[in-house]
Amino acid sequence: MAPQKLPLSDPNWWSNFQQLLDDNNDWPVTYVFKFIVPKKGMDVLQQVFEGNEVDIKASKKGNYQSLTTRIRVESSDEVVAIYRAAGEVEGVIAL
Repeated sequence: MAPQKLPLSDPNWWSNFQQLLDDNNDWPVTYVFKFIVPKKGMDVLQQVFEGNEVDIKASKKGNYQSLTTRIRVESSDEVVAIYRAAGEVEGVIAL
């Protein structure tokens, strides 16, 4: 997936994304989530993944941080719910 802000209000995008997930995964799977967020938003983004191990790295200039985590999910519904929750964080970009 190319870096992008998540289109929280576009139901067609989410429907297409969920279909793509279902077409390319045999549930359950360990799914890799990757996001970039302005440094000030990292605490909020980490709350989305509370209880899961996350890897956080700072950008070269330190203005942004990336978060990567691997979570075992049972369905595309879980993946979509996580992306939607992360998408609520100001300035977040999904990779």
